[in-house]
Amino acid sequence: MSAVDFGAFVADLATQSGRAILPFFRAHHALEDKSAGGVFDPVTEADRAGETIMRHLIKRQFPAHGVLGEEFGNENTDAEYVWVLDPIDGTRAFISGIPVWGTLIGLTRSGTPVYGMMHQPFTGERFWGDGGEARYEGPGGAKILRTRQVSTLATATLMTTSPALFKGAEALAYARVESQVRLARYGCDCYAYCMLAAGHVDLVIESGLKPYDIVALIPIIEGAGGVVTSWEGGSAAGGGRILAAANKALHQAALARLAG
Repeated sequence: MSAVDFGAFVADLATQSGRAILPFFRAHHALEDKSAGGVFDPVTEADRAGETIMRHLIKRQFPAHGVLGEEFGNENTDAEYVWVLDPIDGTRAFISGIPVWGTLIGLTRSGTPVYGMMHQPFTGERFWGDGGEARYEGPGGAKILRTRQVSTLATATLMTTSPALFKGAEALAYARVESQVRLARYGCDCYAYCMLAAGHVDLVIESGLKPYDIVALIPIIEGAGGVVTSWEGGSAAGGGRILAAANKALHQAALARLAG
């Protein structure tokens, strides 16, 4: 079965998880801190509600598939197909009432990301791709996503969640890139990557990501013409230090600055 055959099912996962999550947005809800005395790492009832419904639908439709989720761990991850789920990427934005969070639904085949969707139920937007093409559907209508062909750092727009999250040598490496770009903006989590795919942002640089933070976004960006790798130029599917760029030339320029 090809990745494109999963499109209707992924759309249903987005619809059902959105219905579970949205009642908690800008409402009073329980909040826990998952960190062990470190950086604030919140989780809400909405996170758990969204992942619960997606896992239920996957198990019912594809019982042989594996699942890797942020809230409820891993299951059968040696399977050929594994779903990689983050019910609310950008929980800090979610609990602050800012609609730049999203539900990430990724699918890997033999460890390679082959399909991904970012769903923002509050704004009614969906970004999805299979590595060969990427599309958008929302209030502005439907369209094919294409990255910008900005090839120099001096004309590029860069985003990261926060430069404060980089420490030591990573902070210095990130600063080398930021010092060269035209514009740097902070925040937005998964939304930043989708804005790259849509041609509004040219670079996203992050560190400390988990697979569920990035797997769904890889086929969207690649389908729109962009590049997503580790800081060393390898696969981004395992998370860690991530560089996403609008095109190969910009990707190479950013890699060189990260390496010093």
